[in-house]
Amino acid sequence: MEPHVNAKQLFNHATTLKLHTGNLVNRSRLKKKCPSSTSEELQDCIQGTLSEWFAAMPSSLDSELPSVLDCTIPENTEAITPEEREELKVSVKLFLTESDRSSIRSAVDMARLSLGVSQLDSVIIAPPPLPEGEAQTLTHLQPLWKELESLVQSQKIAAIGTSDLDKTLLEQLYNWAQVKPSSNQVNLASCCVMPPDLTAFAKEFDIQLLTHNDPKELISVAGFQEAVQGSSKDLQVADWRLEWVLRYSIIVKSRGIIKAKGYIVHAKKSNDH
Repeated sequence: MEPHVNAKQLFNHATTLKLHTGNLVNRSRLKKKCPSSTSEELQDCIQGTLSEWFAAMPSSLDSELPSVLDCTIPENTEAITPEEREELKVSVKLFLTESDRSSIRSAVDMARLSLGVSQLDSVIIAPPPLPEGEAQTLTHLQPLWKELESLVQSQKIAAIGTSDLDKTLLEQLYNWAQVKPSSNQVNLASCCVMPPDLTAFAKEFDIQLLTHNDPKELISVAGFQEAVQGSSKDLQVADWRLEWVLRYSIIVKSRGIIKAKGYIVHAKKSNDH
């Protein structure tokens, strides 16, 4: 049977998609085109990984079609060995599309399993984008932070950080939290220099200020559906929505070079239709 016919059957039957791009540092497929943004890179990765995965499928499918598609290309994915673990730092940024605490735990567990580590060195959380005109508050952050704290307490994460908090909100979170934020990412597109009050507060309480250039919405619903649709013919994508995206980088501590980086993506089919 044609690969795209199998892909269509599998995809249209499934209700959950787990996708791991594997290590992008070694992927020549992506070096041919230099993505202009994180969103473009992610869209390219989703489409490319799904295309490869569908192409490698056996020609005959089991009569029992799976409800969960676990889309990983083994040759692009290498787990960290216990011998090299001490030399490496595993850093993660988790982009949520909805305020579901359980997404945090499942994303962290999936990253640990995929990368072969018992603990992630640092996790930065990017809360779900808010409706236009609505500002992020401590109330939005608290349930997400509590989940991160429990993962620190169970030793699945060593350090936790935030993204795009101003001085007021960072101070509120710091004062309320049991496990204090170790870092805060600032988007320099929105402010070319670090705000002095934020810099002073971070210095006083030993919070590392990092910069990033991720958009507020990492990938739109349309962008995700377009990426999936581009991977094979006749896929029904309208009911699919992205739940979270986790981006990881594995850095060799002594040399400061990136050994591996990639994305893990989790999507679900809604039953609204």
